[in-house]
Amino acid sequence: MIDTFTEEKSRKIALLIDGDNAQPSLIGDILAEVGKYGLITIRRIYGDWTTVNMAGWKKALHENAIQPVQQFRYTVGKNATDSALIIDAMDILHSRLVDGFCIVSSDSDYTRLATRIREAGFFVMGIGKRSTPKAFINACNIFIYTENLGPREGKEKERKRRGGPIEKGAEETRSRGYDPLPLLRAAVDMATDEDGWAKLSTIGFYLRQLDPGFDPRTYGFRQLTQLFKAFPDVFDLRFENEKGLTKVWVRIKE
Repeated sequence: MIDTFTEEKSRKIALLIDGDNAQPSLIGDILAEVGKYGLITIRRIYGDWTTVNMAGWKKALHENAIQPVQQFRYTVGKNATDSALIIDAMDILHSRLVDGFCIVSSDSDYTRLATRIREAGFFVMGIGKRSTPKAFINACNIFIYTENLGPREGKEKERKRRGGPIEKGAEETRSRGYDPLPLLRAAVDMATDEDGWAKLSTIGFYLRQLDPGFDPRTYGFRQLTQLFKAFPDVFDLRFENEKGLTKVWVRIKE
């Protein structure tokens, strides 16, 4: 996660899951991720519970107090789940029972819904696969890729198994086509003060503005600080202790 992004613990969130486009094995990680940004007061999952492909969800529902919402498939090839979730979301929006929403799906059909929620001044978070259309990702304040969820231990072991300095992890992600440097440079430029340094917290804010799907975990790092450390030839880091709290500053090397 971006360790500097504002996490409103008092925010009330409605979690709405498209059962046709989500994995039951990740429900624990999804709840934990959404819980970082507020209190989940509404938990619903939508799908046709008469079909076998929804069977894997049943245990997860009972264990995590998620309310199933039945939506029959009236036409072959059409996903009625989308409509049911959207209608419920608008009802919740107008009820003012929550301060934000989390939509769990990789379906671009929710793009307009996410946009409408933001227009109303509500926080909107998305969770889906990395293949999720960019339009839906950018319609959210925050978008978390499911590939970045799951057991942390396995990912840490894999990074250690590769060996080498921390820079090697960054080089490998860049070779796979995930180069964070242009985005990092742009965010640092936007956050830089007159003295040439930028607060890490401000950089984190601009990173989410530039790309709601930005996440250090995509590049193999748990925190934004670690990602910047992976590029010692590009960035300088400065650490200051203020009242027991460590503040981090970043600048682009000349």
